[in-house]
Amino acid sequence: MAAAAAAAAAAVVRAWRGARLSVAALLALLALALLALTAGRGGSGSGVRQPGSPPPLLPPGLREELRQRRHDLRRLEAAAGGGEAATGGLGCGDLSLATGISVLGWGFTKVVARAALAGGGAVALKSVHGAGREVRQCVQRYGAPAGCRRLAAYKLLKEVTLLQRLRHPGIVQLHGQCYDNSGDPEIRVTAMLELGSPLEMIQLLQTPWEERFKICLSLVKLLFYLAHSPLGSIVLLDFQPRQFVMVDGNLKVTDMDDASTEELSCKEDNDCTLDFPTKSFPLKCSAVGKCEGINEKKNLFNAYRYFFTYLLPHSAPSALQPFLSDILNATGDLRYGINETLNAFEKVLQLYKSGLYLQKRPLLLKDYISLKGFRMVEGEDYKCWPSYSHLGCLLSVHSAEEAAAICNSQSQCQSFIITQQRTWTGRPLASFQSSLTDLIPDANAVVYVKRSASSGETLQRQ
Repeated sequence: MAAAAAAAAAAVVRAWRGARLSVAALLALLALALLALTAGRGGSGSGVRQPGSPPPLLPPGLREELRQRRHDLRRLEAAAGGGEAATGGLGCGDLSLATGISVLGWGFTKVVARAALAGGGAVALKSVHGAGREVRQCVQRYGAPAGCRRLAAYKLLKEVTLLQRLRHPGIVQLHGQCYDNSGDPEIRVTAMLELGSPLEMIQLLQTPWEERFKICLSLVKLLFYLAHSPLGSIVLLDFQPRQFVMVDGNLKVTDMDDASTEELSCKEDNDCTLDFPTKSFPLKCSAVGKCEGINEKKNLFNAYRYFFTYLLPHSAPSALQPFLSDILNATGDLRYGINETLNAFEKVLQLYKSGLYLQKRPLLLKDYISLKGFRMVEGEDYKCWPSYSHLGCLLSVHSAEEAAAICNSQSQCQSFIITQQRTWTGRPLASFQSSLTDLIPDANAVVYVKRSASSGETLQRQ
């Protein structure tokens, strides 16, 4: 019977994906999933209370877990009490008017949906996943669905509390929340957050190096903030790419319910080993009985193994490779802390933006004819990787001199133009062509053509 109930709940959950529902319809589906779960237990501890009946007595083990989570939440609220909270402007009234609800995904504890606001714009709605694994496992242990949903709700309340206090471009913004704790054993809470798109690592690997470096630099800046946050050093216990989203091309952490401000207590250095699947790092036990820097170092090594190793080295400018190798080696061995890592990243950024990494290169632009006042007709041409355009070869360059070096290195390239487009570093994009196509007058443009190209010879004679 329990298996059938779980299957029914799973079927309801699958029906959510891609659905476009009103808030009421979404809540109805949530209720159906929960009823399917409780039906499998013969109604015992169903959490569906008749009007006027007293709240059911929760099992001792569940009461203890609830007490611990309440304690953790109050401790966090007390630690955050000294600062100004960002409550967000949206509330239950805005939630009731939201339309176009579509479920984006779900995890161990929560379900996330997209909603259109009555006043325009869209937000992500995050609420307890009543058919999620955390609630299901709790119900299997205690047979009290309402109490188990309340237990899960404390994790979401903790996340809301953190988002109210932590303000950084790398943390998803809290726009508001709807909270109902009207005496029922269950807490109903919905967080309304900045809407982002899931981080797709496979897609990121196909993007230009400059964009991948931006992702890594943004992550380092976030970890620097977490190491020195107003609440103390914060560790992301469930550090995975799936905990991040992209918002307008910027990386942001969106899942904070497993973040912790506590550093591991210790009596001696042997209590402070930081273990990962492939490596272990011995740390020091401080005079106050805490493992020194364990939160910062755990975040940093996770950034190394999930982000840096995949995104940093591939297709980077050759002159920057030694600096990137130093970063990878130093973070992979935890010889760098977050301060040193941020300094190293900013050094690479300065070298890249200034063009200093191009020193001691031969000057190749002299081998090109410049046609001022023209640009090439845009169209499909030969492809290069990693290009900013799927129609041709569009790459970030520091100058026309660097573009000439790139064109010389590609056998198909016969001409190029420095476009008006700029990347996030302010560098221009150069479009490379396999032939000299039709030219269009443009007072602000210059076309560079290889002297060795037949079209260039013709132009030279003209």
